[in-house]
Amino acid sequence: MQRKIVKTADGSTTIHLPEWDEQYHSKHGAIQEAYHVFVKHGLHYFVELKQSEASQKTKDDIVVGESEKSNNISILEIGFGTGLNAFITLLEAEKLKTNMVYSGVEAYPVLMDEINQLNYPIELKAEDKSAIFKELHEVSWEALHKITRHFSLKKQKRFFSEIKEKSHYNIIYFDAFGARVQPELWTESIFQNMYDALKVNGVLVTYSAKGSVRRAMEAVGFKVQRLPGPPGKREMLRACKKA
Repeated sequence: MQRKIVKTADGSTTIHLPEWDEQYHSKHGAIQEAYHVFVKHGLHYFVELKQSEASQKTKDDIVVGESEKSNNISILEIGFGTGLNAFITLLEAEKLKTNMVYSGVEAYPVLMDEINQLNYPIELKAEDKSAIFKELHEVSWEALHKITRHFSLKKQKRFFSEIKEKSHYNIIYFDAFGARVQPELWTESIFQNMYDALKVNGVLVTYSAKGSVRRAMEAVGFKVQRLPGPPGKREMLRACKKA
């Protein structure tokens, strides 16, 4: 399948698939979409929830040895792709000084020749971390790597249907190709796997706002919110796993 590096509306690049008329990120702005959907409404939302919970607890409520462990945030990305979502999460982890363990699932990894043509470190004003961006793609698969002080990465080469972890993740970035071209990735069975993989009070965010996607999420037990979408999209979805 033909693949092209193209520039999106905010100046950041992405990979376009002409045969599907689909791209890895929004043509209205790859970085803007990533920050709006996954960082603002996923990561920051979850961090604020944790801070709110912590403020309600007294020191006597905290079990010795558990407080440090509870500070770790476990994130699963469905569609590691260009590594943009992982890279901006790494930057946020260092900014927040919060430990994050990031798992990126991808059945068809992007080639390094394509990665070298992407301009995310430049557009994010993080050129000093260009080597780290490349490292996200160069480290081996199926092993956990400590990339920075607060960010560890494990890349997994498998299909989304093969995710069978139970109560393992705090946040899921659901960034698969759209239901128009790959409807099999947006089914009840896939979202059941996602629901099972999340811990209680875990959060799943996605750029999609299709009614069929929302209904599939609700059918497996998610509490779903429609939220304002990134540039070029009216709405997006956030799904929570409640006790």
